Amino acid sequence: MTAPYRLSEIEHRYGDGVHILDDPFLTTQLARLCAPQTQQPAFNQLVAMLYSSLIRTVINVEFPRVFTEQPTRMLAANRNGVFRGHTVDTRTPTVVVDLARAGILPSQICFDTLNHVLDPQVVRQDHVIIARTVDASHTVTGAAISGSKIGGSADGCFVLFPDPMGATGNSLVTAMKSYTDGSLGRPRKLVAMNLIVTPEFIRRLKSEFPDVAIYALRLDRGMSPPEVLTTMPGERWAEESGLDERQYIIPGGGGFGELMNNSWV
Repeated sequence: MTAPYRLSEIEHRYGDGVHILDDPFLTTQLARLCAPQTQQPAFNQLVAMLYSSLIRTVINVEFPRVFTEQPTRMLAANRNGVFRGHTVDTRTPTVVVDLARAGILPSQICFDTLNHVLDPQVVRQDHVIIARTVDASHTVTGAAISGSKIGGSADGCFVLFPDPMGATGNSLVTAMKSYTDGSLGRPRKLVAMNLIVTPEFIRRLKSEFPDVAIYALRLDRGMSPPEVLTTMPGERWAEESGLDERQYIIPGGGGFGELMNNSWV
């Protein structure tokens, strides 16, 4: 047996499966990403670096391992030149879901990384075009899928959703339902991979998918009352908020989809 991977994460009361990383290096780089002066090309370079680290964390914690015997170059000189130990199971079927448009770059980074670790024959990238729906007052009412390119079954697969901003959870819940309605089989596990999440996002995802795993670099609850902000995250969950009246994340980092693409529509 191999020891479980030790993840550095903050303490909270949101329940099992919610992982908010406690990583000073990544937190520093994420703060830089959210700064007003950070534009292209630095913006996308930072996103790529952050997701390169986040996918490694998910692989380390979630993916199964197998015992491996691998000859090294030293076997030619010494019969003990064989590595024996536990490695990632390279036959783990995995689907990475690109939620266009903020998820395009994160998904590609995760897909490329997985192809270096797993057998590429068991890794697939799907594409879902999804956007918030709003009413006349610009209040978010939900999310709608306007197009998709799904490459096949997700039965028995880890299905990863690299979506930078976990605000209301509407988009991610809508996308996840398309993988859990039975038409694509039964996924082994759903994994949300976010840079920033809110208490509202966590509540929405866990209420819809109790077994979902959430990995995030930062929890933003900047609209909570001052006295709530002094408590442990999740301790007074009903009073916590990370969304303003337009349901944008506070303190947040602005529109990542716009910044990634230099497109302001």
